[in-house]
Amino acid sequence: MSRNLAQDLLYGRNPVLETLRANRRKFQSLFLQENLDPSSVVKEILERAGKLSIPIEQYSRQDLDLRVKNHQGVLLQAGPYPYVDLTEILGYVQTRSEPTLLLLLDQLKDPQNFGTLLRTAEAVGVHGVLLPARHTVNVTSAVVSASSGATEHLSIARVNLAQAMRTLKDQDVWLVGLERSEASQRIDQVDLRGPIGLVVGSEGDGLRPLVRKLCDFLVKLPMRGQVESLNAAVAGSLALYRIWEQQGY
Repeated sequence: MSRNLAQDLLYGRNPVLETLRANRRKFQSLFLQENLDPSSVVKEILERAGKLSIPIEQYSRQDLDLRVKNHQGVLLQAGPYPYVDLTEILGYVQTRSEPTLLLLLDQLKDPQNFGTLLRTAEAVGVHGVLLPARHTVNVTSAVVSASSGATEHLSIARVNLAQAMRTLKDQDVWLVGLERSEASQRIDQVDLRGPIGLVVGSEGDGLRPLVRKLCDFLVKLPMRGQVESLNAAVAGSLALYRIWEQQGY
């Protein structure tokens, strides 16, 4: 089983299926565990691989385990993630007759948090996700797995985040920073209708000073328990649902 360094080795039944459904990457090989149970997901994976003329190879579970744990009997060798640029995202927004909804992530580091946020973003119909070009987690196989393949249906751009935020301001997008601080308003007491870009900071440091300064206002989630805050993935997901709810979808 060879592996080209310019490719990703995606794993897990749902992540592989969603990658094939989206059909945005180039595919080299599909690796299946021998005697794999013919579930509906596996059957659709095989059907789609056949239609896309992807070579299918069978290996023992032990052989697949040497590559990736928790593979669920399915591995897909595919080209790198197809990032877009901000112009493409803004062009897509113009085709939609609905308020802009973007997610901006400021130097998020943990693949699980990233994947969870992307899964929520796809679920609520976020039009695009912006990442800093440096010092951040990117779309890796682990992120695809954590998002259950939601990455493959999203438009994700790597940008200079500060410049992108200024561009969004020029497009009349309100930039809402998620941060638990004295300057933050309760999210349930803020009007979040209209074009919104939710800005979520890193797990440890939160929003960088310049990113915070470029936000139009800051919001926080109301809490009455003893813990001081929620992690980035949980807080960001709840905030996305609150915005989606207010925008009236």
